[in-house]
Amino acid sequence: MDLGKLGVWTWLDGFSGPEVAGFARRIEDLGYSALWIPEAVGRDPFSLIGYLAAQTDRLILATGIANIYARDPMATKAIWKTLSELAPGRFILGLGVSHQHLVSGQRGHAYEKPLSTMRDYLAAMEKALFMARQPEEDAPIVLGALRDGMLRLSATACQGAHPYLVPPAHTKRAREVMGPDALLCPEQMVLAETDPTKARAIARDALKMYIRLPNYQNNLKQFGFTDADFADGGSDRLVDAMVCWGEPEKIAAQVKAHLDAGADHVCVQAFRPDGVPGPDEALLERLVRMID
Repeated sequence: MDLGKLGVWTWLDGFSGPEVAGFARRIEDLGYSALWIPEAVGRDPFSLIGYLAAQTDRLILATGIANIYARDPMATKAIWKTLSELAPGRFILGLGVSHQHLVSGQRGHAYEKPLSTMRDYLAAMEKALFMARQPEEDAPIVLGALRDGMLRLSATACQGAHPYLVPPAHTKRAREVMGPDALLCPEQMVLAETDPTKARAIARDALKMYIRLPNYQNNLKQFGFTDADFADGGSDRLVDAMVCWGEPEKIAAQVKAHLDAGADHVCVQAFRPDGVPGPDEALLERLVRMID
């Protein structure tokens, strides 16, 4: 797998199927190596990946992140093996424990301790029966990892990690914890808006569903943020650290900061400056030309 330095992370649920395919082809033509597809309460990401693999030529398609509570280990192993065979070299299986409000509130499962739950899930996947044709090579598995325990598991039981909502300081820490060989693919939110008031309003709207969650709060507190930073929609300091806004040159520098800190690949989530849902394709086009 030739996973380049830049990928695109975006919600696709607002697009029709043909619109999603057109977007995937456009970012492939721009030179992005991967499209990272989240899972929450919308489309099934694996069905979408199968569709997009047939609509594109070389784009790597990754789940960022598929919820382990949505499928038992045998079902996930079957999906992993199937897409590894049908989209060889073009699939990354990203797995995560999600969040209590989605697992318990929406799905009705008991939300257990994240690290031990993931460890047991991966062990059950390994043992699960799969009697179809084997792929020539299994796709990489990465975990939605934030803190040290899950980062270590990412490096020892899988091929790497896909941290979400993290500053470059976290990328540096993750590389130290995981060692030099594990795949490290952090996500970075960006916005091509230079007016501080407008930029922070859009950024706060994008962050509001995340900064209330204990998983993200506990992780970010390791890097100097406090409870006060998460109150009232987020402090300016937090908003500015999580969403890099401004001129494309500033945004490119932030992406490079992750790469310099040890990232192999940065998953760019580009918000539109008009506040409309969907990726800012103009910014994506400029950005890919600025990263060597």
